[in-house]
Amino acid sequence: MSASLPIDPERQRLVNAALLAILPERCVLSAPEDTRPYECDGLAAYRQLPMLVTLPDTEAQVLAILNLCRELNVPIVPRGAGTGLSGGALPLANGVVISTARMNRIVRMEPLSRVAVVQPGVRNLAISDAAAQHGLYYAPDPSSQIACTIAGNVAENSGGVHCLKYGLTVHNVLRVRVATIDGDIIELGGESLDAPGLDLLAVFIGSEGMLGIVTEVTVKLVPKPEKARVIMASFDDIVTGGNAVARVIGAGIIPAGLEMMDRTSVRMVEPFVKAGYDTDAAAILLCEADGTALEVDEEIARMTEVLSNAGASAIAVSQSEAERLRFWSGRKNAFPAAGRISPDYYCMDGTIPRKRLAQVLTGIAKMEETYGLRCANVFHAGDGNLHPLILFDANKEGEFARAEAFGAAILALCVEVGGTITGEHGVGVEKIGSMCVQFSSAELSAFHAVKRAFDVHGLLNPDKAIPTLNRCAESGKMRVSAGLLRFAHLERF
Repeated sequence: MSASLPIDPERQRLVNAALLAILPERCVLSAPEDTRPYECDGLAAYRQLPMLVTLPDTEAQVLAILNLCRELNVPIVPRGAGTGLSGGALPLANGVVISTARMNRIVRMEPLSRVAVVQPGVRNLAISDAAAQHGLYYAPDPSSQIACTIAGNVAENSGGVHCLKYGLTVHNVLRVRVATIDGDIIELGGESLDAPGLDLLAVFIGSEGMLGIVTEVTVKLVPKPEKARVIMASFDDIVTGGNAVARVIGAGIIPAGLEMMDRTSVRMVEPFVKAGYDTDAAAILLCEADGTALEVDEEIARMTEVLSNAGASAIAVSQSEAERLRFWSGRKNAFPAAGRISPDYYCMDGTIPRKRLAQVLTGIAKMEETYGLRCANVFHAGDGNLHPLILFDANKEGEFARAEAFGAAILALCVEVGGTITGEHGVGVEKIGSMCVQFSSAELSAFHAVKRAFDVHGLLNPDKAIPTLNRCAESGKMRVSAGLLRFAHLERF
């Protein structure tokens, strides 16, 4: 667990006075009791009291803060709702947090064009609530959608249980308006099918606040399906369940959602939510079909056949909308339910090829013995995005360190089988060491070059997501092939 670094009081007074000269008093927080809620995001193991917190109401105020911080050489940490799980919004003792939570207005809803233009602090679920009267909704649905903001979703390229069919944030955002560290406003993307120039929108989405501050987002809306039903399939062992995922996709079926939970996660969730889960199963799959009534009935029948042939020991199909929502409520409440069986948990996030699911789940089971910790597996099985919950007790000396080592080992296994160290939670500070496992020095240098192109001053969310080459070398995680370090002549940051 991290401890806060001290704040320089003289520096704090100087920057605070400068901010109050350009912002209303309500927009600047400096007292510890006011800044304490911003000391961490969802990764509460890492904490740092920020020097100052700003809460701008307008885009003009965002620009004013950026200009001031650039002039005074003050680093900036952007923040949405603080629901991120990788420490991406971890403050700095010498930095200013810019929270866009107050910029929470839906600018306009265009049902005929099927787009919504929203400010950065609008909650994910609020977009769908506003679009519902037009028979539309915003598809990406992370488990934190009741609280997380659209700018945070853009920063992390968030997904959700329906991302297999409808895509991640990057597939559902058309345009982003960005305030740069140089005090300019740029627009990436557009409301047409294509935009002129390089596709910098795709570069910006998932950049974790390192390239600019989001001030407005145009999202794509999709029609609400006429009908949706979900299958709960039980399996007697987790390997069979993992192989069944590949069988469903191999049959040419793209479910609206395809999620997997192991016995540990099912048994921690069921008493909490009473979703009707099979607590005797080694693993369950939740497979959803949506569309017209005819399409749904046909797809449910096809998936039932595939799952039966793949070795499902039991199959239940939702018979009402209430039952469908109840099935999903267990999956969406898996993280809070972990508190029923463990004082603490460490949520990992990695992505693997679907065909490697069984192999990786078996590997994680062996790691439980190696590290002496339990792990509940809950994940987006359809796109191979794993969310292992490593259960530990922070009050026991050394357990958090073991949990971190366990998590790093899972991510290394993801890379080994052809996957990646994150799917939707981002890198932040949590996985910065694992970046050294996955990427070569040349690749990391390219990432730093992109960062410099947007932020030559290095003030936007510094020391997050992209490790320096020296850091990789010092941690012993720099990738070396045949005893040689490729591109050894390149700059070492």
